[in-house]
Amino acid sequence: MDDWRSYDAVAETYERVHAHRYDQPARDLLALAGVGPGQRLLDVGTGSGIAAQAAADLGAEVVGADPSVGMLEVARRVRPSVRTVASEAIDLPFRDGYFDVVTANFVLAHFTKVSTALWDMSRVAKTGGRLAFSAWADGRDAFTDAWLELISAVVPKEMLEPSIAEAVPNRDRFRRREEIEEALYDAGLRHVRTERARYAWTYSRDDYLDGLTTWATGRFVHGMLGKRGWDEFLARARAEFAERFPDPLRDTREVILALGVKP
Repeated sequence: MDDWRSYDAVAETYERVHAHRYDQPARDLLALAGVGPGQRLLDVGTGSGIAAQAAADLGAEVVGADPSVGMLEVARRVRPSVRTVASEAIDLPFRDGYFDVVTANFVLAHFTKVSTALWDMSRVAKTGGRLAFSAWADGRDAFTDAWLELISAVVPKEMLEPSIAEAVPNRDRFRRREEIEEALYDAGLRHVRTERARYAWTYSRDDYLDGLTTWATGRFVHGMLGKRGWDEFLARARAEFAERFPDPLRDTREVILALGVKP
């Protein structure tokens, strides 16, 4: 079985469903970090390059780093002007103090060793450089409850939860502002600030479900069931959502935007 934790196989779907919706949170984070022309910016966990492109549009000199080759292939095709590199957040392939700004959009929850990742991101920032992060702050809603009900019918909870916790070990921790602030202070950053933002997006029912398949739960279940079982599961999910929810769906999400300065 392929490594379900990788985004490689879902990169095209991620770009099609999510990219234009996540552009505004990325731009709001860049505004918080004061990104402008001529600044050197590293976007960690860049995915298909959404935030990296937004920073380039502001005149920054941008590099996007991500461990998913599939995501980077999409980034290079869709956003060819953005330079990218295959890299984890740990052991970033850049010299100390090189960047004015380091960003990480919706990736804090994925760090297994948070302190180590933040240390290396701080290492490549110059003195006085800014590190900026976004994180999901909302909990479950009717849509995700329905999705998880469907999943629980095919994958035992005792198998699902430890696997998801391995892929997204801090998914609950960083929903809280105080936890993010504490992590940034512990990493040695100063002048830490956080703020909440609210976004509303409209999806067709099919697009919303396609988007769910890119998250950890969807990737895990796909890997467990195989192609035939997954196709049958997804057909049941589409039928269930058609019965329970309108088309299109309006999805409202709470996001935490955070900023710290390297002393």
